[in-house]
Amino acid sequence: MSSAPTNMAAIAPTAVPGVTQATLTEALASYFAPWVQALALSPHAMDADSVTLLLPQSDQLSRVGGMVCGQAMMAAADTAMVLALIRHFGTFRPCTTVQMNTSFLKPLSGQDALVQARVLRAGKALAFGEIDIRGANDGKSVCRATTTYALL
Repeated sequence: MSSAPTNMAAIAPTAVPGVTQATLTEALASYFAPWVQALALSPHAMDADSVTLLLPQSDQLSRVGGMVCGQAMMAAADTAMVLALIRHFGTFRPCTTVQMNTSFLKPLSGQDALVQARVLRAGKALAFGEIDIRGANDGKSVCRATTTYALL
């Protein structure tokens, strides 16, 4: 497992009032199933329109050859978008995934992943977003996803 440098300083200055590293960490513990929590996702950075999580590489998330499996990346992407919606709205709003379109660009091996979720538009009933997953060491994009959520 690699140890990517953290960028928590980026969270506080640009965060929506009330949304902090602690807010996102608590959301990870409160709103997600135990198997999602087992991914060991952690807040890495936040800016005006996105949230980035660190997905640590582990044997439990890897398939033959040490490649992080697509299922883990998709779960991390979906989770990151919920946190991006919390950042966007300033609080948790119940939501459910309506659509997720995922493209795997190349394998991710031997390094952690950075999962950056960006809210593109959030209306009264639907929210749209995009997620980029890249290697924490080399910065190369390995997975891109677009999502649609129903806001409940």
